[in-house]
Amino acid sequence: MTKLQGKTIGFGLSGSHCTFEETMPQIQRFVDEGARVIPIVSHTLMTTDTRFGTSQSWQQKIKDITGEELISTIPQAEPLGPSKLLDVMLIAPCTGSTTSRLANAITDSAVLMAAKATMRNLRPLVVAISTNDGLGLNAANIAKLLAAKNIYFVPFGQDAPDKKPNSLVARMDLLVETCVAAMEGRQLQPLLIERFNY
Repeated sequence: MTKLQGKTIGFGLSGSHCTFEETMPQIQRFVDEGARVIPIVSHTLMTTDTRFGTSQSWQQKIKDITGEELISTIPQAEPLGPSKLLDVMLIAPCTGSTTSRLANAITDSAVLMAAKATMRNLRPLVVAISTNDGLGLNAANIAKLLAAKNIYFVPFGQDAPDKKPNSLVARMDLLVETCVAAMEGRQLQPLLIERFNY
């Protein structure tokens, strides 16, 4: 039996479309480990087609992997608080915009409402950042979240320091490990990693 057997994971996806392809196999890993995965998605994922794929194709992939309907509105996400359904909430990818709103207690999306619901229940919230300004204006927001109780980070680093020196991206292949550690009250280490070797 794995540490995720019988656990319920809230899996929030915000609008870092370039990271979705890397994220889908990790959703499958949670399912393979015996967890129930509740997908919570941003308005951007529900409405925007990009060169990385169509909204409809991403929605279908998530449904196929999880076997669950997508939570995509604030009213749909709000009951996650009173029901205490989630053992852990994960936002992967977590954009700079979502990071900044989370750090400033702004709840204007299904993903952020699910995060707020999780924090209300003193259960772990795990953040996998993917932002072009992580070492820019968003550095202050990341610092606020790093110091917050019950918030954990998927190990992250610069993904393209030669081209985008302010950009930070989490290692999506460590989502399961970070969530397991978070449910044990631990931050997976090392937190700051070299995202790619040059």
